[in-house]
Order: sequence, then C-alpha cells, then structure tokens
Amino acid sequence: MTALSRLRCAILLTATLALAGCGSLVPGGGGGSAGAPTHPAPRMASAPQTYAPDAAERACLAELGASGARFEPLPDTYAAPGCNKLGTVQLSALAGDRSSFGVSNLGAVRCDVAKAFGDWARFGVDRAARQILGSPIARIETMGSYSCRNVAGTERRSAHARAEAIDVAGFVLADGRRIVLKRDWQGGDAATRRFLRVVHESACKRFATVLGPEYNAAHEDHFHLEGTGAKFCR
Repeated sequence: MTALSRLRCAILLTATLALAGCGSLVPGGGGGSAGAPTHPAPRMASAPQTYAPDAAERACLAELGASGARFEPLPDTYAAPGCNKLGTVQLSALAGDRSSFGVSNLGAVRCDVAKAFGDWARFGVDRAARQILGSPIARIETMGSYSCRNVAGTERRSAHARAEAIDVAGFVLADGRRIVLKRDWQGGDAATRRFLRVVHESACKRFATVLGPEYNAAHEDHFHLEGTGAKFCR
C-alpha cells in the first residue's frame, strides 16, 4: 500500500470514529457530556382529587338520606384560623310526614347538625304546625348557617365559623301564612305564639345550644340552633 493510500485510510477511520461518538450528544440520549441539551422524561399527570368522606360521615349521610332530605355533600374547605367547613352538606329540602318542604338561605352545615335540623323540622315543626295551626309547613326561612365570624363582643369563634349552627327566622305554611319570630313571638295570635314556643321547646331536645327571643335582643328575630345534644336552652 502506498503512502497516499495509507493516509486516505487513516482519514476515513478518524471520520468514522467521530460520527460514532456523536450518538452520545443526541438530545435525550444517555451519557451526554456536561452542558449538552437534554429533555426530561415526560411527567405523569397526578390523579384527580376526589371527595371521600370517612366512616362516621358516610353513616351520617346515609341517615340523612334515609330521612327523606335532599342534599349534596360538600368538599372540606378551610377559610381562616378557626373557620372551616368539614363534613358539611348543602340542604335543599326536608321531609315532613306527608310532604317535603323547602329551606331558604341555608348554606353549608355539618352533617350531624343537618340531621338534627331535619328531625326537628319534621317531628317538632311540621307536626306542630298541622296540630296547632291546621296547615303543614311549606318552607323554613333561615338567616344562614356558615359564617367565618366571632361570637359578638368576644375573640372566640362562633359555631357558625365551623358550620355547626343554623339561624331560623320564620316559617311559611302550606296555606300561605308566614310566621316571623320578630313579629309573632309576642305579637302573634294565641295559636301562633303557642306554635313558636312548642317548636322552641322541641329544638331544645335536639340541639346542644338553643337561643331565642327571650335570651337577648340580638336573638329577638331568630332561633339560634347549634350542635347536637341538650346542653343549654334559653
């Protein structure tokens, strides 16, 4: 082989080795040199977060459904220190002995309080309305449930801040009559005043705290129904 031929073979061998080495510089290839561009492996999408009530809440939801109430479970949320909506539902209707009736202006409320509210509405309110006033309930009017606030005049969080209380302002009967606490607790006719006192007494058997017009001026226009189990009634 001549010197020129040997030179040509050496050049060809060098070029071949250089091309082979370029494989390690292909984007995404392994073994790249420092500073070589790389593409990270694609990230797998995280599984969607789903609402999953615990065993106690599932039992409460089952009992609430069995009572005939219409509702939607709500996801747990935190708004501020001491303010949260944990294990809550959104009530849209409650069941009486003979028919369902609505609830106005009610937001998120804890399931156990919603269950007590439904039982009170059926056994304490609807039955009293039929027996005393001669008409079933068509709607319970509330002033709401959840609200991130303190007890008036204190630094202590209200039960409303945990969706554990409902304020009831009045009742609408199926015959069209509307009973309002602020007006009728003292100013209604004898049957209406008796009805309001009966439903107040019934509430005291189901809720932990019940405050009404005789407690103080701040409650002259509503019943404050809080928690479950009899503790304080005024």
